Amino acid sequence: MDRYAVIGNPIGHSKSPLIHGMFARQTGEQLSYQALLAPLDDFAGTLREFLHQGGRGVNVTVPFKEQAWALVDNHTPAAALAGAVNTIQRLDDGRLLGDNTDGRGLVRDIQHNAGLALAGKRILLIGAGGAARGVIQPLLQAHPAQLCVVNRTVEKAEQLAMLFKDQGPISAAGFEWIEESVDLIINATSASLDGQLPPISPSLIRPGHTWCYDMMYASEATVFNRWAAQQGAARCIDGLGMLVEQAAEAFLLWRGVRPDTTPVLAALR
Repeated sequence: MDRYAVIGNPIGHSKSPLIHGMFARQTGEQLSYQALLAPLDDFAGTLREFLHQGGRGVNVTVPFKEQAWALVDNHTPAAALAGAVNTIQRLDDGRLLGDNTDGRGLVRDIQHNAGLALAGKRILLIGAGGAARGVIQPLLQAHPAQLCVVNRTVEKAEQLAMLFKDQGPISAAGFEWIEESVDLIINATSASLDGQLPPISPSLIRPGHTWCYDMMYASEATVFNRWAAQQGAARCIDGLGMLVEQAAEAFLLWRGVRPDTTPVLAALR
């Protein structure tokens, strides 16, 4: 039976084994999937040991995605631009292929599950860290009218805008620069995990029109989504669907079949 795993620290909260278990039962694929806790200073050792024991593929979660990027032999175009790897496939010749499925998962959740077409939309992406960088290319490939990266440190947002300027209409801004409403706001910061709210203006939300998406998820609405609802946002979505969709993209890479995410997401909800 082919073995797969997710590696992170912490890892006890991970839903990935449950998700991939449901995918395997649905598709009839014979595989096992486990969660592995890696020491903060030895991700490489944990990965190497799992592969030595016959592991065929690995998902990588915080804080190891950049380390995974540096360890693989080849990158998909998505991973090359993202600067981070969340999915590793061991090829038949033993080389490691690194992919980043986060952005594809986000876009599919917004367009397919939530039903918001991104073409022609004005999108605000909050944050300029690894999570934001990992989703910019797929967002631009959906042909928005504009994607603006906003960050407390403007220089970091400007660096991302420069990096992706050939991919589509992208710009950068500081929080105090933007007040005009947009069609979609995506929170790519981890502020929600700490109960914090990015310092954005309520005027960015046009009541009944603007959608808000928090890439974080919890058992209750995140602080960002609660704030957005108070401002009259048309729809507030958390990142659980993104988690399931990026997992489906990894499953497709490994097994050559894409599972139906609808019943899995419904079960998790």
